[in-house]
Amino acid sequence: IQLPVVYQKAKEQVCKIWTTLQPLLTVHVGLASSATALIILEQCGKNKGYQERDACGLHPEGACCVLDGPEKIESAINMKALWKNISVEGIDIILSRDAGRYICDYTYYTSLYYGNGRAAFIHVPPLSESVTAEFLGKALQTIILAMLEQCGEQRE
Repeated sequence: IQLPVVYQKAKEQVCKIWTTLQPLLTVHVGLASSATALIILEQCGKNKGYQERDACGLHPEGACCVLDGPEKIESAINMKALWKNISVEGIDIILSRDAGRYICDYTYYTSLYYGNGRAAFIHVPPLSESVTAEFLGKALQTIILAMLEQCGEQRE
């Protein structure tokens, strides 16, 4: 599902995903336009600090995702373990604890909140000659399969 660059609409879509589909894990992918040939695994979402206006010129009430929500929520996926154990030839993968206070981090926190931590966020570079859609698709598939393996281990 492609989410709009609008806080409220993104939140509505994320809530709908969790209430209607009830997934084991939700993986969100966002564009890191400043990154070239770099995949960023985000470990946690932050609740406050959303001052930047969205595509409709608005920002969330109280500049936060969930009023009275926890300051941050960690993903149930251990991104550090994933980062240490996975490699994709031709692209660097790094770990981050700050998805940047805009729609990506807002969506991630909201999904972590409604999914009880069963969400992940991956920042990807823009497509280019070296990072093609096919290449990026295969890299994401490798990463998401490793995430699902972690989910299976947690269920046992």
